[in-house]
Amino acid sequence: MSCGCFGNPFSQKNSTSSLHSREFEGQLLDNIRQFHYNELRIATNDFSLSNKIGRGGFGTVYKGILKSGLNVAVKTLSAESKQGVREFLTEINTIANVRHPNLVELIGCCIEGSNRILVYEYAVNNSLDRALTGYTSDRSRLNWDKRSAICSGTAKALAFLHEELVPHIVHRDIKASNILLDKDFQPKIGDFGLAKLFPDDITHISTRIAGTTGYLAPEYAMGGHLTMKADVYSFGVLMLEVISGQSSSKSNWGRENKLLLEWAWQLYEEGRLLELVDTEMGEYPEDKALRFIKVAFFCTQASAHRRPLMSQVIEMMSTKARLNEKQLLAPGFFPDTGGTQKEKASVGSSSLHFSSAPFTIITEVTPR
Repeated sequence: MSCGCFGNPFSQKNSTSSLHSREFEGQLLDNIRQFHYNELRIATNDFSLSNKIGRGGFGTVYKGILKSGLNVAVKTLSAESKQGVREFLTEINTIANVRHPNLVELIGCCIEGSNRILVYEYAVNNSLDRALTGYTSDRSRLNWDKRSAICSGTAKALAFLHEELVPHIVHRDIKASNILLDKDFQPKIGDFGLAKLFPDDITHISTRIAGTTGYLAPEYAMGGHLTMKADVYSFGVLMLEVISGQSSSKSNWGRENKLLLEWAWQLYEEGRLLELVDTEMGEYPEDKALRFIKVAFFCTQASAHRRPLMSQVIEMMSTKARLNEKQLLAPGFFPDTGGTQKEKASVGSSSLHFSSAPFTIITEVTPR
């Protein structure tokens, strides 16, 4: 059954908004369900704190159970959109039409008065960050097969957003809390496309850059220069988290106040890279684990030009591709040191090095 969600029939205040929304709902929302606010309020037990399952830059997420018994994730958007109803619905419809096995499916929406609510499929195993570092986490459940599948599935979804979808979507906030896990621990990227709904000063990361310390590409953190290569950088950091079972925001690696990426590179230079691998994972193929970590280094090169496309990353993760490690430079990072932006940006103890010189990351693929 399709429900009209635009306007409260019991409120005179919203009657004009309701009529305006209904004028476009058939045209713009043809692939997703439209919910009444009251329907979602009941489903979430009045948006109870006990049903709260997450919070991000865009809003709070609650677990909900619809009358049909279907479990859903209900995201109440807190950021204020400057778009009108019609423009907002156009963007929602665009997002709803983006389908991929490794993207969270948008089921429906509700707009009543100032409320902006999105309804997504529910991920049984919550988010990757909870699985890795949450207070109820059990990393031993995440064996090598699951972790490698999380990396490859996330890479495939990003390649789809970046290179197959038209127009392309740059996610801008790839991190463990935005990777959801289904009942089989298959990854699904959430919050894709939402950045288009809000003004630039209300972002996916927060209005404070340090909100996602460790994930931000240097050129994005320092100058706001955003391309799909910023997502590639964040994915590289994510890979290190999956392999190590640790958070990138932890800054005391090696007892030298290093970020995870810094510490991983030091281990690489010292020939001790396997020390990074999570000891709770159990048995794993050492050669594949080393390959994944090295691919993460290619993804986190200081210069965006030296990072591969996500389609190339997928090939690089395959054992059939030979990595050209001679092209690896120290990765770039943006630690939250409390200093100026110039002081924060560094590669080890050196300044960031940006180069547009062409190079070959793997022998079988020429970077684009």
